[in-house]
Amino acid sequence: MLEIGPAPILAVIVGVFHVALYVLVRGTARGQLLFLVPAAILGAYAGQALGMRLGDPLRIGDFGLISASLLAWVGILVVVLIGTLGPSGEGG
Repeated sequence: MLEIGPAPILAVIVGVFHVALYVLVRGTARGQLLFLVPAAILGAYAGQALGMRLGDPLRIGDFGLISASLLAWVGILVVVLIGTLGPSGEGG
């Protein structure tokens, strides 16, 4: 029987929370939402793994919340920077 641990589920919750916070502060996602959510979730999952190895001061069980949050924001920033540096779509 397949058993899913709490880390992927918590990574989804943390990633979606931070994307929602980004959109709330920014006011819009400018069509990047389909890229922001997976990047934040993958960042949160990677941050959780890193926090588990390095020791995270704020943990939910084995889930490192601070490191997951930091890397979720790194994922969001990567998508935003790629969107900023990419072509603007204004032919010219």
